[in-house]
Amino acid sequence: MQMVVVDKVSLKFRMEKNRADSLKEFFVRWVRRDLEAEEFWALDKVSFTADRGDVVGIIGHNGAGKSTLLKVISGIMKPTHGSIEVHGSIVPMLELGSGFDLELSGRENIYLNGAVLGYSKQFLSSRYEEIVECSELGDFIEAPLRTYSSGMLARLAFSVACIVEPEILIVDEIL
Repeated sequence: MQMVVVDKVSLKFRMEKNRADSLKEFFVRWVRRDLEAEEFWALDKVSFTADRGDVVGIIGHNGAGKSTLLKVISGIMKPTHGSIEVHGSIVPMLELGSGFDLELSGRENIYLNGAVLGYSKQFLSSRYEEIVECSELGDFIEAPLRTYSSGMLARLAFSVACIVEPEILIVDEIL
């Protein structure tokens, strides 16, 4: 069964050549028609499918559009052209710390991140011990995330994402 279908996806960004530093300057340039921009195509007619059970890796140089493509598949960005079909629950792990509050404890962030992913407090409570065990954070689960190393934060994010058993897990450079 096809879980992800990416069909001729293209994404264009508008890059300002003479960026205005204030709203007033922008408005003056807009009135004078003095705003210059160029088009930048981050993705150009990308197509592929991923079936249930597939593990797909996307490789390329810095700036090639890998993270942009993952954001489009995750629904964070919309393509300029083409279409994306996703069949199943999706959990994107794109940036370290996204969906977390650094001032809250690991325990509080399990519930916060789980809610962001669409899971109920009851479901998360029933899986809480499993999440903590998987993260291997032990007593640190009660410490604020600002005290965590990047590895601890990644383990917590991965534990929450995987314990909810997503049908599609998208992992960027977080790990």
